[in-house]
Amino acid sequence: MSNPTSHPFEIGNLSVGRGTLFLIAGPCVIESEPHARMMADSIQRITSDLGIPLIFKASYDKANRTSIHSFRGPGLQEGTRILQTIAETTGLPVLTDVHTSEDCARVAEAVNVLQIPAFLCRQTDLLIAAAEAASQHGRAINIKKGQFVAPADMRHAVEKVRESGCNRVSLTERGASFGYNNLVVDMRSLPIMREFAPVVFDGTHSVQTPSAANGVSGGQPEFIPILTRAAVAAGVDGVFLEVHNDPPKAKSDGANALHLNHLRGVLEQLLAIHRVVA
Repeated sequence: MSNPTSHPFEIGNLSVGRGTLFLIAGPCVIESEPHARMMADSIQRITSDLGIPLIFKASYDKANRTSIHSFRGPGLQEGTRILQTIAETTGLPVLTDVHTSEDCARVAEAVNVLQIPAFLCRQTDLLIAAAEAASQHGRAINIKKGQFVAPADMRHAVEKVRESGCNRVSLTERGASFGYNNLVVDMRSLPIMREFAPVVFDGTHSVQTPSAANGVSGGQPEFIPILTRAAVAAGVDGVFLEVHNDPPKAKSDGANALHLNHLRGVLEQLLAIHRVVA
């Protein structure tokens, strides 16, 4: 195991920041209930075989799509029903994004982890509402580091959540804007942020090329294994991967998703590195 952080916590039976590498994985958005359940079952079989703890993720609403015509998901009520059903039938903890303060109470009733999107990591009202809802229901908060925020400055987002009643908070690195339509990961950010919260590395959004062509984000998924291996070697607590069984046909972020068929091989490499650096 890697060195525990100074702020570990539990999500059900899953430990965050206590030295065991865990995975957050699933499709970017809920495309349908059967698809989401198939993905949850498929990923769970792989992680169960490998002994890596899993948090299933999918969004009920992608409110930050590039185009107004892009698919956003089933919406709050239907989406949280689907996620809650998956949690109950699989026994997995579940994570989803929240984009508005008004959604937080309902989301906290249904899922184990409320995720703050990178573009909204400085929105005080959203952080407070998510923290209060999470605290009321015994949930956790995962804050994605904004592409425009220095790693050390993410301390302020963490403090907003903790001061609002929720001590179960982690941070996720997903790259920094480097010019236009490009993201670069500064691996120094991982130990910097880990000084004040457990840290997850997002290996799929880090290879995204935002709004790169015709108003649609592209990606370089061939670099997912390389960056995730580097992050695990640097000592992260968890890895975040958007996974899809047919990325070219995914309704959101397919260009930077990891194909389901490649998941086992990537995880085997990450676990081997984790054992070495432990």
